[in-house]
Amino acid sequence: MSGDGDNGSGTGDEPRGIGGATGAGTTAEGAPGNGARGKGAQDDGAQGDDAQGDGAQGGGASGEVATGDAAGGADTGTAARLQKLFEGHRLTPTQRRIAHCMVRRAADAPFLSSVELAELAGVSQPSVTRFAVALGFDGYPALRRHLREVAPTDKSGDTGSANEYQQAVQAEIDNLRQLAAAFADPSPVIEAGRLLAASRPLPVLGLRAATAQAAGFSYFARKVHPDVRLLDEGGTMLTDRIDAAVRAGADALLCFALPRHPREVVDALDYARTAGLTVVTVADSAFAPVAHHTDLLLPAPVGTGLAFDTACAPMLLGRVLLEAMCDALPDAQARLEEFDAGAAARGLFVE
Repeated sequence: MSGDGDNGSGTGDEPRGIGGATGAGTTAEGAPGNGARGKGAQDDGAQGDDAQGDGAQGGGASGEVATGDAAGGADTGTAARLQKLFEGHRLTPTQRRIAHCMVRRAADAPFLSSVELAELAGVSQPSVTRFAVALGFDGYPALRRHLREVAPTDKSGDTGSANEYQQAVQAEIDNLRQLAAAFADPSPVIEAGRLLAASRPLPVLGLRAATAQAAGFSYFARKVHPDVRLLDEGGTMLTDRIDAAVRAGADALLCFALPRHPREVVDALDYARTAGLTVVTVADSAFAPVAHHTDLLLPAPVGTGLAFDTACAPMLLGRVLLEAMCDALPDAQARLEEFDAGAAARGLFVE
């Protein structure tokens, strides 16, 4: 995706889904860092950070106003505020890249200069200025001032005396609070559960960092769904396995997509949709690279305070999807009772 070229029209059809946001950016797979670095921040004719005045936020910026409430109160923090701000507008691909970067680096976002943000997002500095204007501000300084004004002045809990492990746990607790707030409207999850329950077979895709999430969902889903097919290996065989699922009668695919996002996951989702599958995706953000390659997006934030990302919220969202799928399967309870009876007869568990 190019760093420039965001003067065109909107990004097209938006995927349905629930609200969600995340923390800092990543470089190494599942590890926090500064994100992709692309074109140099200062282009010819680029305006500096102070080139535009701190005008007030425009009230009539173009784009559709989001109907969902992703914030869920002060506990969800800056990331949720950014999510709610961005979801009210149609954004070009480059602008969505900037938005995703800011959501991933929510704690730093109010203090980044336009040059720093451009470098982190891998876009040009003028693209950052156009992004701020698209949100209804006079320029990037006005956007940054707004973010500073709405940033919480005090944090719940005394993180100053907490060590890095405690801070990582607290961050995951905040992520779970944010997910709980998103469930105030359960209709996207209920819809996803119906789609997954009706698909026979049900392919479940998860590569690299998302492999564990996909495997965990598939393990439990097989106890209630008659045909679950785990797609956890990439390469040329991946499209063959999607084709096989379609030939067998599948009409939906569930994908778990976590940072860093493999290119072949995006390609696989495009291929699946072309083949006629409805794609349901659990991702770390509504602005993740897979967002425009899915039909129903369910965001769940990841933690980035440790060397490798933590994914408590995506795991819990997967379990909630299992519950919704069970609710849509009339014989789910009977299958579970049959499994329990068989496990008892074989002495499968020690409890």
